[in-house]
Amino acid sequence: MKKLLTSAAVCGLVFAAAPAHADVDLELGGYFKGYGVYVDQDEDSTTPTGPVNDLDFIRNTEIHFTGETTLDNGLIVGFHLEADADVGTSNAGAVNDSFDVDESYAYFAGSWGRVNAGAEDGAAYLLQVAAPSADSNIDGIRQFVNPVNYTTLLSAALVPAGLPIGANNSGGLDYDMDPAGKSDKLTYLSPVMNGFQLGLSYSPDTDNANENGIGLDDQEDTIGATYEAAVRYEGEFNGVGLTAGAGYSHGDNEADAVLPPVPAAVDSDDRQAWNAGLDLDFGAFGVGAAYVEDNGGVEGVGFDDEETWVVGVDYTTGAFKLGASYYDQENSFGIDGVDATRYSGGVTYTYGPGMTFRGSIGYVEHEATGINPDGGNDVDATYVTLGTQINF
Repeated sequence: MKKLLTSAAVCGLVFAAAPAHADVDLELGGYFKGYGVYVDQDEDSTTPTGPVNDLDFIRNTEIHFTGETTLDNGLIVGFHLEADADVGTSNAGAVNDSFDVDESYAYFAGSWGRVNAGAEDGAAYLLQVAAPSADSNIDGIRQFVNPVNYTTLLSAALVPAGLPIGANNSGGLDYDMDPAGKSDKLTYLSPVMNGFQLGLSYSPDTDNANENGIGLDDQEDTIGATYEAAVRYEGEFNGVGLTAGAGYSHGDNEADAVLPPVPAAVDSDDRQAWNAGLDLDFGAFGVGAAYVEDNGGVEGVGFDDEETWVVGVDYTTGAFKLGASYYDQENSFGIDGVDATRYSGGVTYTYGPGMTFRGSIGYVEHEATGINPDGGNDVDATYVTLGTQINF
């Protein structure tokens, strides 16, 4: 009997020590974006960049987990995680994909608004207004798939001009305003009042984020705290839909150190960026424009603010949506004299709930005339894409 009582007491302690779990509804979602691509582009014939494939496949896949519950007092509490499933590299014909977390944050919401806490985009991006596009995955506010190999394209343009090719040159052309990236931050989004919504964000350590502990301060060539503010309006006047917005961010330079002197002495600086956008809808027609300016956190000879203009139009008829956009970026990567231009057009067909076929054609040109002592070296690329997006 004594043993039985002792066993019962131990079991009671075990169950009492078990942590409580929130009663949440867990949802699984995500998307698959896959394309076949034909590209004809200038390229650097030197190793290791070299020629590119004329025909290839590109894709972007994410898995989303969301858990949410509403408490008796009306407070909504939730957690959201997004993971990239296509971040691996090809190895002897085999694709070694991995499961890389992109976003991970908790949120709290009510009639007073919403607060995000964790690794998530800031207010300047969340309230940013996008221009219409040919295919939002390619020429939208954020480029999810890239039909051009920029590593070799820009190597052909910038290496002859005496400029380095780094990680920033391997990306594409988009205009999302996210200077703090997915660093841990606190974001407040107000409720929509008479069409207006306000957003504020604070990232305590932008370039030295450490989710498991305290980051370092006064690190050379890094941005510490970043502050963001944005406003957005959505409404309708005389049958015309109007969406407008603007955002500003300021990142504190932790320590002023001289960066590698290319092409001349360059200093790190506070990073400042701002954006403005306007979108108008006239029945089935849409037209819009967006502008982003970013100093990149550097100053000095040969570097200037990167300025990006985007103008787009679209037309919707039934399950079809036709779109076109023009993209112009001056001082690409902050380098004076490096300009980028893109023209794109395409069509999207909705063949089921959350499912679309997408086709587009585009032309991209980079000019380095302002910095090449031999009179400039322009490079260009023409691409055709055909693919599908499946949201689940």
